[in-house]
Amino acid sequence: MIYLERHDPKKNLYRFYRLSLEKNLFGEWSLMREWGRLGYSGHEKLDLYDTLDAAQEALSKKLREKRRRGYQ
Repeated sequence: MIYLERHDPKKNLYRFYRLSLEKNLFGEWSLMREWGRLGYSGHEKLDLYDTLDAAQEALSKKLREKRRRGYQ
């Protein structure tokens, strides 16, 4: 699991982003994403992939995207 936060007091911006990979009961790989404002329940999205490599590539891409946006 990867947990990131972004803080910008000038913009009243306090957010989190969580990424995790899991194998489901059907043998597919799932990239679970959860995001939202710190202290509140967030939104969730589940993306399915046939292989671990494809899921890891998607996770890496999303991680790079979030780091560019200021998440640490």
